[in-house]
Amino acid sequence: MGLRFERSLLRVLAMCVALVGVLVAPSHAVQTPDSAPAAAPEADRTSQNSEQKRTRFIIALERRTTYQVFSLSNPNRVVAEFPTVGMRLPPLPKDGPVGLVSGFRGGRAGAGKSKVIIRVTEPVFVETAKLEMKDGKEPQLVLDIVALASAPVAPVVAEAPETPKPAAKFDKPYGLGAAGLLPPPPRPAQHPEKLAKRTAKPLIVIDPGHGGHDSGARKNGVVEKDVVLAFSKILRKKLEDTGRYRVLMTRETDKFVPLGERTAFAERNNASLFIAVHADYASSNARGASIYSLRPSVAERLKSSARARASNIDIPENKFAAIDPKDSEVVKAILADRATAAVEVTHQRTDLFSRSVVEYMGDTTNLRANPHKTAAFKVLKSALVPSVLIELAYVTNKNDAKLLKSESWRQKVADSITDAVDSYFAQGIAKIPM
Repeated sequence: MGLRFERSLLRVLAMCVALVGVLVAPSHAVQTPDSAPAAAPEADRTSQNSEQKRTRFIIALERRTTYQVFSLSNPNRVVAEFPTVGMRLPPLPKDGPVGLVSGFRGGRAGAGKSKVIIRVTEPVFVETAKLEMKDGKEPQLVLDIVALASAPVAPVVAEAPETPKPAAKFDKPYGLGAAGLLPPPPRPAQHPEKLAKRTAKPLIVIDPGHGGHDSGARKNGVVEKDVVLAFSKILRKKLEDTGRYRVLMTRETDKFVPLGERTAFAERNNASLFIAVHADYASSNARGASIYSLRPSVAERLKSSARARASNIDIPENKFAAIDPKDSEVVKAILADRATAAVEVTHQRTDLFSRSVVEYMGDTTNLRANPHKTAAFKVLKSALVPSVLIELAYVTNKNDAKLLKSESWRQKVADSITDAVDSYFAQGIAKIPM
């Protein structure tokens, strides 16, 4: 568990001293289980005039519901969020982009929420988002997506003010922008160190498996250590391009890193997430991705080990200066409870992220029949860093081997893992400090 584990316990110790003193004086699978009855909607091809480039995108819903729509950049995309609801999306584009739309995926995105992510070819804004009833009975959300570069810019002319026009009538909710809102009041100045901590981005460690003399699996022209390194570099770029994360890799070249050092590297750098990337091997013709997290029985042993270590930690005498020496056992008991709780929270976070990866990767590549598996891999045995191991595909399957060497496949699967990371950090448990 290392230095980070002991530093974590010593931070708790300061709180414990205060506490004791008082006591003495946290498929393209776009259909959710309840499938929408509406006919599959279509994404209209770009309708352009001399001024604007636009695409209409239609999402069929099983019932009327609330929604939120917004556009994002790096990468360019439009996001539609709903409470959990069955939906149908258009067929995926096969021969290049359809208008501004280059691809999309949808499904559940955490507890009680559904999401559709529409990838677009350039920066856009959503001109209108309206819930309509097709044939008077089938609800569908109609999005008019317009290229930002082709938006008309009205010339600035000094004129007498016009009589205000009545507001346009839309189905609620209709607020896609923030026009007319007053700016927020200025915030009080903060100490630079406090501000830096509050605005720090989560650190993600990516661990490309094998390396150096350890080539990993070999078959069908694929060498595991090479393909996972190439994939990891793409994933790192996509995560960094969001602007929301810092990313480190355990190796960036063809070198061997001992297994224990990989986990220690994540803990030393106070990582918020550890993602090991591998490719699988089988004697059968198995194919598809698997996502591994730590086996529950091993997690229980890790909790017992953490508790024992916390109970026997060598605490400097000056840390007990504020309390009676007889209360030192009370403090150690509190530290032991804290250590056990930390391991339990890490296990819960790992499970949450594993399920998020399964959900989003399933939109972009084949998965095993039961893709979420548990194991006792050494790189998963961290008390403080949620850790998963992703087997991207099988080098022993000819079709999977082709995918592992495909640049377009790597890009779209890395996109889906990035979406999984976004979904994970949107959950409350991922944000609670350890």
